[in-house]
Amino acid sequence: MNYEILISFIGASILLTLMPGPDILYVLMQSISIGKKQGIITALGLVSGIIIHTTLVAFGVSAIIKQSENLFFGLKVFGALYLLFLAYKSLKSKEVIALNTNISTINSWKLYKKGFIMNVINPKVSIFFLAFFPGFLYSSNQNTIIQFYVLGIIFMIQALLIFTLVSIVSGQLSSYLKSHKSFARNLKWFKVLIFVAIAFFILFS
Repeated sequence: MNYEILISFIGASILLTLMPGPDILYVLMQSISIGKKQGIITALGLVSGIIIHTTLVAFGVSAIIKQSENLFFGLKVFGALYLLFLAYKSLKSKEVIALNTNISTINSWKLYKKGFIMNVINPKVSIFFLAFFPGFLYSSNQNTIIQFYVLGIIFMIQALLIFTLVSIVSGQLSSYLKSHKSFARNLKWFKVLIFVAIAFFILFS
């Protein structure tokens, strides 16, 4: 087992989770408008959906690996290109982060269910995991399906911890986003750098 690869995966996962995307902004939005408890429940729903995408990727990619090493290398190339594409999209995106606080209060189960469904029906998550996970397989002996589930669980845990922290400090974070005009611009370049770095790691690891 290569622990350096696992540590690299944790670091990359944390950086990716911290990037402003639909999930983290939705948690932030819910926390600001209806409370930190509701934000945490929303986060639980979103994170629960990850297991579905992990399952799809684990069995699909494992089959590819068993068939051909060349196909697996091609998958890694696809992953690197996809991440570079995300970097390009981030580079071209508008430097605006909008927060909508007009959300009505709903019960906890509906909040959890909405977060879960939002994550599961987003095919981009599966595509992203398909690009991201293969580059961080950490053992030549352990079953690849088990490795994908380990990576998926690690990703879920760190995402839940970060989303929970965002819910708790959402008031302060919201004030910062609204009062610093240069924040979005600096954040955009940070996102580009992270996507490019992970793309090269996946391709050459």
